[in-house]
Amino acid sequence: MINQEKSSIKYSLIALLMVSSASASALDRPQSMDDMWKIIQAQQKQIDEMKASMTASAETAATKVITNTTSTPVVFSTTPKVDVTNTTQQTVENNVSSNTNPSADNKVSTTSVKNLERKTNILSQEVEKLRTNLAIPEEKQLKSAYGMGPAASKVYQVGKGLSIGGYGEGFYQDVVGDKGAARSTADLERMVLYVGYKFSDKILFNSELEFEHATTGEGAEAKGEVSAEFASLDFFFNPVINARAGLVLMPMGMTNRMHEPLFYFGNHRPVVEQTIIPTTWREMGAGIFGSITPNLSYTTYVVNGLDAKGFTSNGIYEGKGGGSNAKAQSFGYVAQMNYDPDALPGVTVGGSAYVGNAGQDQVFNGLKPNVLTQLYEGHVQWKYRGLEFRTLGSWGLINDAAILSAASVANGGTVIGSQNYGWYSELGYDVLPLIIKDTPQYLAPFFRFEKLNTIAKAPTGFSTDPTKDWQIFQFGLQYKPLPQVVLKADYRNFVAKQGSQPDDFNLGFGFIF
Repeated sequence: MINQEKSSIKYSLIALLMVSSASASALDRPQSMDDMWKIIQAQQKQIDEMKASMTASAETAATKVITNTTSTPVVFSTTPKVDVTNTTQQTVENNVSSNTNPSADNKVSTTSVKNLERKTNILSQEVEKLRTNLAIPEEKQLKSAYGMGPAASKVYQVGKGLSIGGYGEGFYQDVVGDKGAARSTADLERMVLYVGYKFSDKILFNSELEFEHATTGEGAEAKGEVSAEFASLDFFFNPVINARAGLVLMPMGMTNRMHEPLFYFGNHRPVVEQTIIPTTWREMGAGIFGSITPNLSYTTYVVNGLDAKGFTSNGIYEGKGGGSNAKAQSFGYVAQMNYDPDALPGVTVGGSAYVGNAGQDQVFNGLKPNVLTQLYEGHVQWKYRGLEFRTLGSWGLINDAAILSAASVANGGTVIGSQNYGWYSELGYDVLPLIIKDTPQYLAPFFRFEKLNTIAKAPTGFSTDPTKDWQIFQFGLQYKPLPQVVLKADYRNFVAKQGSQPDDFNLGFGFIF
């Protein structure tokens, strides 16, 4: 009778081994928490069935081994690193081997039991480690997605759940020459946190929270402020068309969305992309984005319109809504396209346009103008080995500028140009590979030239302002000891058609994570 029981148990164990092997073949190595859960459930079900069909016997150690194998509680967490299927399968194989040995008819060897307990303990410890690491996302390689900076794109790489990234930058600025009222300063210009959450493969949230100038304690914008640079929900349908809604970064130029400090030369963003194209320009809106072909991408939004009461002789910068009770009596429309030709590796050619009324149903000098505002830009970027070249040109038009200027001057303000423009070109080259072969570090001297005029054309009845016609010569050095850290030094020379602004020398740092 006992021999029959042993034979029955032996065949049951063999059947369990075959079922486990089939399960392992079907599911392969677990790739996610869901895979692990399915494997454990399938094995637990088979083991319970085998146990139910067996006759309890104090003389049979194999039954006790299998019971011990399945008695340790398992906690689930992030993507497992332990091959649960292989561990379970090997355990069964060991014990089947023990029971087929004539010398082990009465009991499983002490060595087999200890080996099984050791494997079970190791499995429990590893799963507990995974459970405690639930809130720490696995580090991914930083890379840009959908036109955003690499650190801002981290949420697109996670499987599910929370994503945290960020960047920071600071510099010392020495005012050179005739300082006038200007003084040298040291400033932690920005400290930024990206917080994203991936609800599913179809929906995610992404945001940028920016702390400027290290404090808000003085209560003045010049001394520091905290603001949401963007905060939006993405809805994914297919590569060609996806949707986004919320506080969005305007897809204008090369720097407004890709504004992390490692990806532009110098301690300051190009002046053209601060003044003619405002940065960081964000508005409340919704739209679509995607890739028409693998090489041709687009982004387009409908957003709240600009506020013409914020326009000055320096352009449209102060007319941004920024998501803070922005006026939305009228709307704006923005679109950008970028093309990366296969025939020219490393080259990106693109352009963008913004059109919208900025009057917002407000009264200017007794009138309610629409103030149609237009802004267009085109850009080219070329990265080849150590070479980086960028050029951008932008042109803006403001209708009803005469009405705005009359109202501004009457209130002690300045003339608002009906047309403005700006362009720049910059060139840098990583010289370090010429000195140290296969080095991951980066050292690039660079040069940038900018020309801009915020009153390129004055409205009828008003004169242009030559102090707004600028040229800027900038050269410097960019060093990256790591791909995520940069040290910068640069010198800027300002030349105005009339008037002057002192030159400056800047030393700074930046990082992303």
